[in-house]
Order: sequence, then structure tokens, then C-alpha cells
Amino acid sequence: MSASSISRACEAFASAGETLDVAADTSVGALLDRLRGRGGAFAVELAPGRAYRVAVNHVLSGPETIVRAGDEVAVFPPVTGG
Repeated sequence: MSASSISRACEAFASAGETLDVAADTSVGALLDRLRGRGGAFAVELAPGRAYRVAVNHVLSGPETIVRAGDEVAVFPPVTGG
């Protein structure tokens, strides 16, 4: 992943990371809906149709993947190589 893509995402969200409490059996899709509900950059960057990937504990995951307490969830912006 390019440093500029990560930097852009951190800048857009005004954060390099945060800790969230999640209910038991929360899916990646529900977590993304929760983040979109914040509005602003979260609603724009995580809008349906936008290009990004999600990993749970370093494994690429889909919207149905369950997130449990202690899991690490990462949202990756689109990247280009060269």
C-alpha cells in the first residue's frame, strides 16, 4: 500500500486509528454503517460504491464477517502501484 494512500485516508478521517466498543456479533457491514452514520468524511469515504477494502485481524473480510471484542479492523483506501 502506498504511503500517500494511507496518509490521505488518515487525513480524511482525522485519525490513524481508534478503539470502538462493539456489540456481540457485530458484522463488518454494521460497523461500516455505524461509521458512515458519523457523516462528513466517513460518509463520503465509506459510501457504497467507493473503492476500499476491509481486513479483520489482517484477513481481508466482507460485510458479513463478524467483529468481536479485541479484533483489529482496518479500512484500506484504493492504492496504485508503480
